[in-house]
Amino acid sequence: MGEAFRPVIGITCYVEPATRGDWTDVPSALLPQDYVTKVEAAGGIALLVPPRLDADDELARAVLSRLDGLILAGGADVEPSRYAAQPHPGVQPGRPDRDALELALARASAEQDVAVLGICRGMQVMAVAAGGHLEQHVPDRVGHDEHSPAPGVYGSHPVTTVAGTRLAAILGTAVDVPTYHHQSVLEHPGYVPSAWAGDGTLEAMEDPRARFRIAVQWHPEAGADPRLFEALVQECRDRAVRG
Repeated sequence: MGEAFRPVIGITCYVEPATRGDWTDVPSALLPQDYVTKVEAAGGIALLVPPRLDADDELARAVLSRLDGLILAGGADVEPSRYAAQPHPGVQPGRPDRDALELALARASAEQDVAVLGICRGMQVMAVAAGGHLEQHVPDRVGHDEHSPAPGVYGSHPVTTVAGTRLAAILGTAVDVPTYHHQSVLEHPGYVPSAWAGDGTLEAMEDPRARFRIAVQWHPEAGADPRLFEALVQECRDRAVRG
């Protein structure tokens, strides 16, 4: 197979009202094209995985059986009830359909050691699925809005990777990242930290028991650095060759 093999990478997405031409506010499966472009440029085939309110672990396993790898994409806040917390006033309205499917996918992919990249919300989903907890409003602790500077505007800040992690092997010691989040991961059972912001915010984590299970708090799809997507696609190729 080698480089000619194009792994199918599932990417979770929203269902949102969308307007196209004469069609107004039609419920549509949506995802920023940047995710698709990055996967395709890395040599993969992108496949949108829409949310389902009735999702359970059995459905998640059925989805994963059709995929070579998975990206748990960014988006709205995970409902605090999913990690037994009361909502902060700044928490966004819940998306129970995304929570249901993505938490199930996070659990099932961990069981099956599927290659996974979690992005922003995706990192938080992975932590909650493992029994972890989230920091519901980062500015309350850090005293600034650098991680999410304005509505609809990505910020940028440096992160420092943790020596010896898979992430450090991919990205090196430090990197500037596109950022847009007001929450972060506080507890992450089974994962180890793999990058930090200067203000003490956890910026990445990975499962040391997995062959490729990495999550980042930033938005690599919105930047120019393709290495995380290339690493995910290459991991899926390698697995196909090994069988």
